[in-house]
Amino acid sequence: MSASGSPPRRRWRRYRFVPLGCAALALLLGLWTGLWRLGLPLPGAFPALAEFHGALMIAGFLGTLISLERAVALGRWWAYVAPAVSAIAAVLLIADATHYAALAFLLAGLALTFDSLVVVRHQPALFTIMLAVASACWSIGTAIWALGGHASEVTGWWLAFLVLTVAAERLELSRLLSPPPLSQAMFVLAVLVILAGVARGELAGGRADISGLGLLALTAWLIKHDIARRTVRMRGQARFSAACMLSGYFWLGAAGLLLILVPPGSAAFSYDAAVHAVTVGFVLSMIFAHAPIVLPAVVGLRVKYSAALYAPLVLLHLSLLLRIATDLLAWTDWRGVTGPMTVLALLGYAGTLIVVSRGKRPA
Repeated sequence: MSASGSPPRRRWRRYRFVPLGCAALALLLGLWTGLWRLGLPLPGAFPALAEFHGALMIAGFLGTLISLERAVALGRWWAYVAPAVSAIAAVLLIADATHYAALAFLLAGLALTFDSLVVVRHQPALFTIMLAVASACWSIGTAIWALGGHASEVTGWWLAFLVLTVAAERLELSRLLSPPPLSQAMFVLAVLVILAGVARGELAGGRADISGLGLLALTAWLIKHDIARRTVRMRGQARFSAACMLSGYFWLGAAGLLLILVPPGSAAFSYDAAVHAVTVGFVLSMIFAHAPIVLPAVVGLRVKYSAALYAPLVLLHLSLLLRIATDLLAWTDWRGVTGPMTVLALLGYAGTLIVVSRGKRPA
């Protein structure tokens, strides 16, 4: 490569640790503000930042992480624009520059959507199209936020971003089982129903039947067609990942039922229960499942499987089960217990991976 060309790949890829660090900071502050919102008397809990707990967790942490994973997969310097801008947005949000943070997150979402459309152009397939649709959901939700829209509308689009991103990635792997065209049509129908519910702003209150039916339909499709149904019969890491995914599908379906049976606003914390069934139960289960696979590519660390990973996974689900129960029964005194349990599950999972990691970088 000539001196006037772009820098070697190894040189610019090392900068991936910058957005990764910003995502980690957003996660830590998101967890901290989440505990504060549950009523725990924490020092320096940033009460002004607590209003943006969801933005820190979904846009600052998960948005940056998903963008970074996509950039690493594409292997092009321009793909790193999305995670870089998302990282800047997270820093702006932490610095209380909320309006500029929203605009930066919007640019990050648009950049991720562009990256996804590039993939569609080179590999036109249903799963690549769905990844682009998911990225567009992040952009739409952030645009509503930047324009001063209701927080529940923003959350609806952001949850669609997370759910459809995971579903699209599982759809790609389901091709190994060769689902018939009718099954793919059912997948598209489930996605359209979810998007219709989100577009109606159902998380804002009132009936949420459309969103709930969409989540239930997508859950049924994933359980039927996901390769996890087979890999759960295997051993070691394959079984653990499958267990994470299948348990995540359980919570996705639970979120659908909650939206139908106890729609937002009908109980004291029904909105909180449905949102965390998706974010904690579904999304974090997927992170638990994929982290040992993604870390070698994104961070450069090879991790070793250990059966000890089941302990934080079980704790994660117990914390969510207790949270939903306390939400629906309005046990405010017990709700504060669920937050530390979830944080301990995350720390336990990360700590276990660190301990079992070989600490080697792939060549």
